[in-house]
Amino acid sequence: MNSFTVRMARRSARHPWRAVVGWLVFVGLCLVVGGAVGTDNAKTADYRVGEAGRAEAMAAEGHLERRSTEQVLISTRSGAPDRQAAEAAARDLTARMRKLPEVADVAAPLWSGDGRILMVEVALKGEERDAKDKVDAVAAQTSAVGKTSPGLLLEETGSPSISKGVDQQRGDDLALSEKITLPVTLVTLLVAFGSVVMAAVPLLLALTSIAAAIGLSMVVSHVSPDAGVGTNVILMIGLAVGVDYTLFHLKREREERARSGGRLSTEALVELAAATSGRAVVVSGLAVVISTATLYLASDVIFSSLATGTIVVTLVAVASSLTVLPALLTVLGKRAERRVRRRAEHGKPAPRPRREGGGRIWTVLLRPAARHPLATLCVPVLALIALALPLAGLNVTEMSRDTHSREIPAMRVYDRLNEAFPEQRVTHDVVVRADASRSGEVTGALRELARLTDADPLFTDGPRIETSADHRIGVLRLKVPHLGNSARARDSLGHLRDAYLPATVGRVRGAEYGVSGDVARYADYPAHQNSRIPLVLGALLLVTFAMTVYAFRSVVLGLIGVVLNLLSAAAALGLLVLVFQGTWAEGLLGFDSTGSIGSRVPLFLFVILFGLSMDYQVFVVSRIREAVLAGVPTRQAVLDGLRTSASVVTSAAVVMTTVFVSFVLLHIIEMKQIGFVLAVAVLLDAFVVRVMILPAALLLLGEATWWPSRPVPAGSDRTVRDEPLAEVR
Repeated sequence: MNSFTVRMARRSARHPWRAVVGWLVFVGLCLVVGGAVGTDNAKTADYRVGEAGRAEAMAAEGHLERRSTEQVLISTRSGAPDRQAAEAAARDLTARMRKLPEVADVAAPLWSGDGRILMVEVALKGEERDAKDKVDAVAAQTSAVGKTSPGLLLEETGSPSISKGVDQQRGDDLALSEKITLPVTLVTLLVAFGSVVMAAVPLLLALTSIAAAIGLSMVVSHVSPDAGVGTNVILMIGLAVGVDYTLFHLKREREERARSGGRLSTEALVELAAATSGRAVVVSGLAVVISTATLYLASDVIFSSLATGTIVVTLVAVASSLTVLPALLTVLGKRAERRVRRRAEHGKPAPRPRREGGGRIWTVLLRPAARHPLATLCVPVLALIALALPLAGLNVTEMSRDTHSREIPAMRVYDRLNEAFPEQRVTHDVVVRADASRSGEVTGALRELARLTDADPLFTDGPRIETSADHRIGVLRLKVPHLGNSARARDSLGHLRDAYLPATVGRVRGAEYGVSGDVARYADYPAHQNSRIPLVLGALLLVTFAMTVYAFRSVVLGLIGVVLNLLSAAAALGLLVLVFQGTWAEGLLGFDSTGSIGSRVPLFLFVILFGLSMDYQVFVVSRIREAVLAGVPTRQAVLDGLRTSASVVTSAAVVMTTVFVSFVLLHIIEMKQIGFVLAVAVLLDAFVVRVMILPAALLLLGEATWWPSRPVPAGSDRTVRDEPLAEVR
């Protein structure tokens, strides 16, 4: 045995404390370097897609981009405020705001139609994405004026303060998630190993891997900007794969220790585990990395950020299983050997090793596949297809600002703002770029467009036209009295793009035009994703198939893997539609249904699930292939391989499910959906696909499973080096 994984394990086993210290130094360096370089957050321009993105880019070219704004509402807790007192407070607030370096402009105060609320709108300087960092200075002045006006109530909202509130809520949610996930994971590992020390090893390695990945992701963000979701996905995926990879390795080492009966040294046992499960972990990790890399094909900064976080934490988790894990196994193994020697010196028998591998429960669970493979294959397949049927009604939308939790104070003020000032709800920005010589023609076309919208009840009065200093860019801002995620707001966008624009600015020769704004973003982002889905899924299916064929030298297994992954993903998505597009589960899961699924969820599910499913696929099938290479008939190898790997797969699935379920407790609806669908997908994959469908299919196929190769039993002329996942002792 002289593979890469064995050489790494041998080196760590010979110098265990050097490997442990080296790992801790590596983690520390990652955090120090990451903290020193900081995170390069994505800029506003990185989010631009579709027509809305092109229009925003043109507006920015003419320095006419929309500024981030905060709205301060001046009112009383009941009834209408004293007008003179409210207007005096507004003047004080305006004077204070204009002195702030963060403020670009303050609009004239505006009374609501019922005279109960006076609004002061404050425009902030700089990038839209950076505005939330400036909101504290604005909020401080709002609070100061409120203290000097005891009879008045001053409340603040706006995109910056809402974004800040969402970030705060996300941080609190993640802290709660960790409080739930870590104890449950520890209990699961205690059940799996029956030892506090052995249970702590996977958890500690996962946590150190997460810490190192967070530091490395800061460095990598200077190549691929972070969209603010990197840490979320590192925590979610890092704990899942970090524990899984360590679990696979630990269970195999304990199995080999029990099988050897004390005849092999700790170093030899560590090398055996590295030659089998260690190699499977490497292939599983590479499968996750390659599958996740297909998200870059989506040409979207959020998906790129998700992919980067997943790839970094997976590679770090694989590295920990190759380096520090063998060292820890050596230290713990030698400690166990010393304990056995001390017991022998005192005339006490050695403790019986904990039995690893299959048990009666899994023998019973696998009995249907063994006795009736065809029925065991058909029934769960039909059940998964039935679960996938709700996909026919899938409604994918971009989750807008209106879907955020009302536990955020700025969102409650936002609702009051929309109720009191309906004409301020949504703004469409019509952007036109043409030669400066056609500036007058463009302005005339925009005025004609404003006249058309004045007669349309979907729009409100008060459109305004702005022109760049070089007269090449013109912007018409149109107000819509409907919420951004409403059907009426979408209709207004359709009227603009399909009818009014072609009839006005569309007639200006050589003019480029487009519509941006919140509604346009909500419409264009899902459309952009839908256009990229065929490319991403095609690449995903191809790399999954290729990785499986490479790992097992079997086209049949490659096809089975792709089909089963598609089946479990479709079933999980069907359940997601059933739960989140309806209202029946709102109280149970704590959400308000939007009647839709977040536009990022389906694609993220497919990519991550395909990668994570390879964990189980590689681990289970590699055990089967080991038995076949040892001369065991395929039928018996399938049953023995599944029986011996079942407890590991179960423990891994429970850990993963716990991690993902904890995200269902978050307030952000899209994170709830991602957590739910991944938890369901993992459960279906582990307990239906791997325990029922996969063994039944392999039993029916028999030797054809390995086509076009044919596994060669140990002792043949063929060397083990031809087999990528199995080494025969």
